[in-house]
Amino acid sequence: VQLQASGGGLVQAGGSLRLSCAASGSIFRINAMGWYRQAPGKQRELVAAITSGGSTNYADSVKGRFTIAIDNAKNTVYLQMNSLKPEDTAVYYCNANIRARAAWGPVRDYWGQGTLVTVSS
Repeated sequence: VQLQASGGGLVQAGGSLRLSCAASGSIFRINAMGWYRQAPGKQRELVAAITSGGSTNYADSVKGRFTIAIDNAKNTVYLQMNSLKPEDTAVYYCNANIRARAAWGPVRDYWGQGTLVTVSS
């Protein structure tokens, strides 16, 4: 199983970006997907997560500005980021909790390679 993230870049404060992350490989079922971020000198933190059923969870710092969505048919999760602030600058990592191969297959977390989001003031 692999996760491929895309969509990072440089944007001015107040702008928007959309991140995408596609899961591929021997996937039986995706239970949940999400985005974490890590700023320089800080610990990795949860930004937003969504279950395959559509239940969502957001960090307080992004509520009302970020929206997470999942396309189960495409095994892809999206993060729409609006009203970006300089403090949103970080490497954003895609995460997925996946049952691999079959109904009795192993369940584990997978991580994407990270995509850099830089918000200038």
